[in-house]
Amino acid sequence: MAFENLTIKEILEKYRRIWAIHHASSVLGWDMEVYMPKQGIMERSVAEGELSVMSQELLLEPDFVALVDKAAGFDNLSEEENGIVRVLKRDIKISSSFPPEFVREVSETTSKATSAWKEAKDKDDYSKFAPWLDKLMDIGRRAADYLGYEKYPYDALLDMFEEGLTTDDVESIFSKLENELKPILDKILSEDKVPKEHPLEKLKYDTKAMSRVNEEIVRMFGFPIGERSRIDVSAHPFTTEFGVNDVRITTRYEGFDFKRSVLSTVHEFGHALYELQQNPDFMFTPIIGGVSLGIHESQSRFWENVIGRSIEFAELMHPILKKHVPEIGEYSPEEIYWYFNTVRPDLIRTEADVVTYNFHILVRFKIEKIMINEGIKAKDLPELWNEEMEKLLGIKPKSYADGILQDIHWAHGTIGYFPTYTIGTLLSVQLASHMEKDIGKIGEHVRNQDFKPIKEWLKNKIHKYGSIYPPKELVRRSIGENLEPEYFIKYVREKYL
Repeated sequence: MAFENLTIKEILEKYRRIWAIHHASSVLGWDMEVYMPKQGIMERSVAEGELSVMSQELLLEPDFVALVDKAAGFDNLSEEENGIVRVLKRDIKISSSFPPEFVREVSETTSKATSAWKEAKDKDDYSKFAPWLDKLMDIGRRAADYLGYEKYPYDALLDMFEEGLTTDDVESIFSKLENELKPILDKILSEDKVPKEHPLEKLKYDTKAMSRVNEEIVRMFGFPIGERSRIDVSAHPFTTEFGVNDVRITTRYEGFDFKRSVLSTVHEFGHALYELQQNPDFMFTPIIGGVSLGIHESQSRFWENVIGRSIEFAELMHPILKKHVPEIGEYSPEEIYWYFNTVRPDLIRTEADVVTYNFHILVRFKIEKIMINEGIKAKDLPELWNEEMEKLLGIKPKSYADGILQDIHWAHGTIGYFPTYTIGTLLSVQLASHMEKDIGKIGEHVRNQDFKPIKEWLKNKIHKYGSIYPPKELVRRSIGENLEPEYFIKYVREKYL
């Protein structure tokens, strides 16, 4: 598809320079997590800060803003062209809210804070990160003030990551989950049907062998390693897209409890697929890429939970394990299935099972609200974290690394990000339910290694639209209804009880 409107064409020509800066910044960010030596952070943080300011200057250049305003006045634009205008007007509004010195400060602070977080977590020394967290909370409050809000400062930050999301929206979701999911969790834990632990959790594996397992799994899914993608290793698995033809994922290897590595890899594949299946006509435009973090997370959680934790996937994975890691392959597919589906309260969010996962997000949501709305200090957060964990899951961290230091997100300055994980988790099951109405049982496709119908459905319902529509509108267009927690509650009840 070619963009026909002459003003839109002029906008896109100018936008290429903004895109190029984002591209370069993404490469630097990926390198910082994967390969950069420790002391490189000083120059890298300055470079990232300057690139952020350059991008802002180009976006807010008066002639460019005037072009976007002019295009907004046309009533004959295509949906794609309207999407370009919508995304740019939102970006301009957000970017114009922040003074250049604030943008530079955010970029430099988050780069240094990320390095401090890594050291603090490695040494289990919260004092090395606490001063940076105070700075980041202050930045978050100032960002909310710059952006403006109607009810709560936290609303402004939520909207940054999930357009249109409010504190009241999230409260409504968690109220339903806490009321209906907690009794299900209690019942699961009181019965013997679902294992709480499994011997495979302690079985050690060779890292190189497990990397071959991960690679074979994602190749089976259709991940184009070496052509349009690659897999690397990082402390916290993530996905970076440099463009439609360069999407990279990372995973981790701890040498034991192999599901952590496999499910992380499958999870990141879901993110990567979203980017790989973008409409190539959208390259170099503002509408390329996933529309929001919640929608993005629905894709990764779909692959991780709906597919990766299915009995059919365990059956499919079994011969791969037997080939590369024989000691694990000695376990039957059913035993591996239950190992992937143990349910118990755990301290670590990324290791949490499907049932308890959203309670981890609720802890973070409660703390973030207090961070931004009530001005709490970093020194008081570990105790608050521990209290909430004990209240919701009945467990208490014995170290900072297993508690408040376990996530990298606040070091990146992404306060307001965590609720998108729950939105994605809920939506993944809702999408799966609608998918099965169209293509039949997902498990049968997995058993037959027939992933094409699954990927095509996701492409046609979600991926191909890029960022044309706001997230809530995209969901309504795709499945004809809004996000409904009931689908997830039903899924958990049927799967585990």
